[in-house]
Amino acid sequence: MNAMNYQLQVSEEMKKTCPAYRGAAVYATVRNTAYSEGLWQEIDAFTEELIRTTPLSEIKKQPVIAATREAYKRCGKDPGRYRPSAEALRRRLLRGIALYQIDTLVDLINLVSLRTGHSIGGFDADKIAGTELTLGIGKADEPFEGIGRGILNIEGLPVYRDAIGGIGTPTSDHERTKMDLETTHILAIINGYNGMEGLSEAVELTQRLLMDYADGQEIQIHYFE
Repeated sequence: MNAMNYQLQVSEEMKKTCPAYRGAAVYATVRNTAYSEGLWQEIDAFTEELIRTTPLSEIKKQPVIAATREAYKRCGKDPGRYRPSAEALRRRLLRGIALYQIDTLVDLINLVSLRTGHSIGGFDADKIAGTELTLGIGKADEPFEGIGRGILNIEGLPVYRDAIGGIGTPTSDHERTKMDLETTHILAIINGYNGMEGLSEAVELTQRLLMDYADGQEIQIHYFE
C-alpha cells in the first residue's frame, strides 16, 4: 500500500474536541532486522541523557506530552491510568527499567517517541484495510487488541480506524497491523496534539533513522489536520 493512495483525515468529533491537532505521516519501503547496533547506541545515549537531566516528576510537563495528556482528558480518558506511549517510555527509563528490544522498526519508532515526546503509531502499511484512515474517539465496548496488552478499553481514547476498525491509539497500537520482521512498508503517524510544534523535527528524525537503520527508500511525507 502506498501512503498517497489513501486519505488520512481527522473526524469532525476530534476536530471539535482537539482543535489544535496536526498530524504527519511518514511512509517508506524498508528492510526490518531483529537488531541494529547503531540504533541501540543512539537509544543508550539518549537514555543516559534523560536520566541525567530529567526528574520523573517533570515528564508529564514536557510540552508535547502535556498536550497529549490534555487531549486524553478532553476525549474522556484519565491519562494517569492510560498513559500516552511517549510518557510511559520515559517513565520506564527513569524508573531504571531498560527499554525493551523488539526489532529495528519498532525500536526506532520508540526512539523518536522518546526524543520528541510525540506518541507515534507505527504500522505495517500492507496490513491496513481500505483506502482511508480516520482519527476519532474510541467508543464503549469497541474491540481493540493492544500489542502485548490484550483487550484494551479504548473508550475515550483518540483512535485511528481503517475499514475494519481501530488500529492505533497514543497508548497502544493494534495487533492486527503491527510491524514484524516481514514488514516491507511502514506507515508512521506522528500525533501533534499541540499543533505543529516540533512536528517537522519528529518527521526529520523518523526519516533519518529509517534511512540509517532500515534501508528506508521511496520515503513520502504527508501533513494533515
